[in-house]
Amino acid sequence: MNKKFTALAALSMAGALVLAGCSNAADSGNAGNSAEGGGTNYIIGYGSEPESPLLPGDTNETGGGRILTMIGSSLFYYDADGVTHPDLAESVTSDDSQVYTVVLKKGQKFSDGTEVKAENFTKAWNYAVKESLKQASFFSSIKGFEEGKEMEGLEVVDDYTFKVTLAQPEADWPLRLGYSAYQPMADSAFTDIKAYGENPPASGPYKVSKWNHNEDILLVPNETYTGPRKPMNDGVKLKFYPELPAAYTDLIADNLDVLDAIPDIALTTFKTELGDRAVNKPSALFYSFTIDTDEKHFAGEEGKLRRQAISMAINRPEITEKIFNNVKSPAKDFTAPVLQGYSDSIKGSEVLAYNPDKAKELWAQANAISPWEGQFKLAYNSDGGHQSWVDAVANSIKNTLEIDAVGEAYPDFKSLRTKVSKHEMETAYRTGWLADYPSQYNFLAPIYATGGSSNDGNYSNPEFDKLLKEGLAAKNVEDALAKFTQAQEILMQDLPAIPLWYSNSTGGYSTKVQNVTVGWDSNPLYYQITKK
Repeated sequence: MNKKFTALAALSMAGALVLAGCSNAADSGNAGNSAEGGGTNYIIGYGSEPESPLLPGDTNETGGGRILTMIGSSLFYYDADGVTHPDLAESVTSDDSQVYTVVLKKGQKFSDGTEVKAENFTKAWNYAVKESLKQASFFSSIKGFEEGKEMEGLEVVDDYTFKVTLAQPEADWPLRLGYSAYQPMADSAFTDIKAYGENPPASGPYKVSKWNHNEDILLVPNETYTGPRKPMNDGVKLKFYPELPAAYTDLIADNLDVLDAIPDIALTTFKTELGDRAVNKPSALFYSFTIDTDEKHFAGEEGKLRRQAISMAINRPEITEKIFNNVKSPAKDFTAPVLQGYSDSIKGSEVLAYNPDKAKELWAQANAISPWEGQFKLAYNSDGGHQSWVDAVANSIKNTLEIDAVGEAYPDFKSLRTKVSKHEMETAYRTGWLADYPSQYNFLAPIYATGGSSNDGNYSNPEFDKLLKEGLAAKNVEDALAKFTQAQEILMQDLPAIPLWYSNSTGGYSTKVQNVTVGWDSNPLYYQITKK
């Protein structure tokens, strides 16, 4: 790693800190099938059914993302504090922040025995773009990026070296390379991609042993992995709970080892019930809800007025106190307070403050353009413990604007996200962002840039896009952050999403495990956890 990147990494990571029925004996980690993974003491963790097959370029939600982080390796990995360390990379260097040379460590293998080579990266990255997968936009900085085509800026030099040429200098580009979208894919992916997505050969600490869809997935140590994240346990079983309170009940009963979310009903009691096994610390997690920009009453000037009115009709301080017992705090921007460059006083941020009179005034102005009709619905997944805050937000909007506002429940995260991803929602719907890498750019570009991989609401503003590009091309971190702040000023006007609050990492672990660390991105570092 050259000095230029090392210095930038230290600056950019400086503000990052650590964090989405009864079980039988086997589920509690006290029994297991040696044929599944050669061990019996599995760590039992909380998860959710992935929305898509396990492909690095097609997974942009927490259920699948958590699994990919455990079974896959990127060029780098992030430690508990968000600091970047080499994983599959020997080095990533550049003299001009535009042409990067990537050198891989030799002798690293996938779990199918094939070696990890430069081509496994370039093919995987090109596949995501050529097939227009969900994460394709993460490669938009590379020269020649155009969905449906291979990228000009990728060049294999030899088995262990490849070059990446960006469209413009981007000094923070290496910071992204610990994210799962940049993982390599084994050769078998390009012969049967469907089978690959069900059980991909692993390049990370764990490999898939058994995936019981909508129930659980068992990950066992990958014996071919020689990297720094060596598992300290016999494996991890992630259970997919239909409701968060059931998971918490299992945690209290020691039938679940690690839970990285606390249901609303336990927010006032979990610290007492778990004692020193409770987790509550700042994280890079942002909550919002989104209304598609082409929905009736929410497009153009009318839509801007209604979004601002709705935002100012929400009593965030009251909800975060009464519903969340202050483990969440009202949003002041579109990123997270643990990131470098965070500001709670961005120009226009008063739109995030509770102001009933102004909200009514703006709503009336929108009605003058086109009278409101119908019901305002806020969709959420009922398996994530969201009903209490959704009802509170809906009531705040209802009481302030004097309209019919209600929550709309979907049975699980996958059913909600599937409809959102297809842009089939006709109501508002809950959204949020858990950082992929510790940078403000990561909170802005994927969600709000034109064509962004997680731009659920189809938002597009050329001036916003321009400021993001200027920030990337800045000569230092301070100049980049200034551009990103200007970009947020535009978001404060347009409100492509309604910011709600930031979340602490809340959770806990059972009496049966130790060495539990929750990372800067709210994800437990499962490879470090041991059974007592």
